[in-house]
Order: sequence, then C-alpha cells, then structure tokens
Amino acid sequence: MIFIITNDIVSNKEREDGRKLDEIRPLKIEAGILKRADGSAYLEVGGNKILAAVYGPRESYIRRLLRPDTGVIRCRYNMAPFSVDDRKRPGPDRRSIEISKITAEAIRPSLLLERFPRSMVDIFIEIIEAEGGTRCAGITAASVALADAGIPMKDMVVGCAAGKVDGEIVLDLSEKEDKEGQADVPVAIMPRTGEITLLQSDGNLTEDEFDKALCLAIEGCKQISEVQKEALKNRYEA
Repeated sequence: MIFIITNDIVSNKEREDGRKLDEIRPLKIEAGILKRADGSAYLEVGGNKILAAVYGPRESYIRRLLRPDTGVIRCRYNMAPFSVDDRKRPGPDRRSIEISKITAEAIRPSLLLERFPRSMVDIFIEIIEAEGGTRCAGITAASVALADAGIPMKDMVVGCAAGKVDGEIVLDLSEKEDKEGQADVPVAIMPRTGEITLLQSDGNLTEDEFDKALCLAIEGCKQISEVQKEALKNRYEA
C-alpha cells in the first residue's frame, strides 16, 4: 500500500508532557550492542527501553518450517516482568504472541529471504521498560538489528503510532495518552518506497480523523528513519 500525504498536520498546540501534537518523544537508537548476536540494537523512546537481537540466516532445526524456495523469519516479542508498574507474569501471553506475529508480518516484506532458501532468521525483542508504543518501537529496533546482521533488505521498516487524545490527533502516544485516549493507529512503513507494512486502528475515528492520524504516523516514521540510519552510520564508523 502506498499512501500520499496531502494534509496539513502541523499544530502549535501542546500536550500534557509539553510536546506539540506532531512531536515524537526523545529517541535514541544504538546498533551492534550484543556481541553474541549476529545483529542487535537498543532503542529508547520516551520511557521505553528495548533490546532487539537477530540470529541467522541459518538452517532450521525445525524441519516442518523449512521452505525450499525461500527463508522464513520467526519473531519473539517479550515484556520483562519488571517492565511495567504491575509486575507481569513471566512468559508469553496472548498479547505478546499477537505482537510477535504482527511484527514478523510487518518486517517480512522488507527482507530478501528468497536468497536464503531452507533457512531461518530469528528475531528477539525484549521490552525492558514499557511506556506506550512498544510494538512500533520493537519493529523499529528489530529492523536496525536485521541491518546490523547484514541481512539483505529492500529498506528498513520503521514503526510509529498516532492517535486521538481529548479530541485532538497526536503523534507517538505516551502510556497515559494510550490508556486515556479515544483511538490508536499504529503504522509501519518502508520509507524509501512509502509501502505500508502494518496498519491497525483501535478506537473510534471519523474518516477525516483516520486520514489525519495516518498522515501523522507516516511523518513520524520518516523522522525515526533518519535516527535508524544515523545509528548504523555510527556503528560502522566506529
């Protein structure tokens, strides 16, 4: 899906944390921080702290998953028990399984897996601290880790969300805004082509509000994409 931005989405209004409606939280990305992974990344956005590690491509020991014409990817998204205020029960739950599947589907279109038949790429995303928007942040971190692993890609995938809070369309919802807001629209794109690889919507939005939220999320993705590139540049310049 290609989406062309036509709306004016800039506003001078401020949110509770002092950000403008179209402003993302403070963002930091580092590549190549885990020596034992083939590729890795660390991401902070707002109060989120996320590690991503990639292993592969390598031959799968699970024969039923092998495909003779292409490689396959598996993704494991996990929130640490201490990542949220109310201690989370260790291990996978319905939400983490769903986000693992969504993340794999969002990233798969960017990978040239046909170059690695009968092989597997494993992606691990660990949420160390959570403060809203972890699925999009996890996709962003995982894509940097894949690039760090040297896996051929059409483009890095970057995720960002927009939503509706107090009747206003805002970018990059915090945890409080996510819980108290009226809608949430997570998006992931390949910035070079504009192809959308993830689009979800939770809540009530008019058609105009949805278009505005989508435009805003895409603009946020483009901003984050520049930080992804800078992280890889810093990694290999060092």
